[in-house]
Amino acid sequence: MIIYSFYIVSKSGGLIFNYDHVTPKVEIEQTFSYPLDFKLSNENKRVVVSYGQRDGIVVGHVLMSVNGITVTGQLLEDGRDVFELLENSENYPLSLKFGRPKMTTNEKIFLASMFYPLFAIASQLSPEPKSSGIEMLEADTFKLHCFQTLTGVKFIIVAEPTEFTLDALLKKIYELYADYVLKNPFYSLEMPIRCELFDQNLHALLEQVDKSGLTNL
Repeated sequence: MIIYSFYIVSKSGGLIFNYDHVTPKVEIEQTFSYPLDFKLSNENKRVVVSYGQRDGIVVGHVLMSVNGITVTGQLLEDGRDVFELLENSENYPLSLKFGRPKMTTNEKIFLASMFYPLFAIASQLSPEPKSSGIEMLEADTFKLHCFQTLTGVKFIIVAEPTEFTLDALLKKIYELYADYVLKNPFYSLEMPIRCELFDQNLHALLEQVDKSGLTNL
């Protein structure tokens, strides 16, 4: 099984810890003729596919290089503007490499704050009283597993979609959290978690799961 990432969200919805365990590398390089059949735009200092898709290149993918020259922001390494280059038909054909961008810290904070109201809405929509809220979200390429503690802190794992439940793993991580974070007399529940022992033991636990699965938890 593959664990992609792990997050801890505070009771008030703030991201207080995140750990990227396995980040699949998605890169697609193709030769294009003029004009391009999808739209590119500058978002967060990156050239991003904002409309249209083809051959595995989808909305949200970032332009990484043009004819083997790395793209940084809106410029190539040689100083040329990407959009001026792409708008000139005389420059074609062009070899363009696209890839899935790595999330920034600000984007992770934003996603954590979005999950908080979704969790609350799910609890309120339940026809049964005392709903536990969202425990699992399933998509084509991943599953999100959530465990809420008695204090309202949420533990979230994003993993490959083949795994049915990660309850045992989430509770094991909670034990590490209780041992190495909560026992720190200077820690508050809303504070970002900065604990080397917790980091080391979490990494070791996920490495163990990578090798032997959930059977030995």
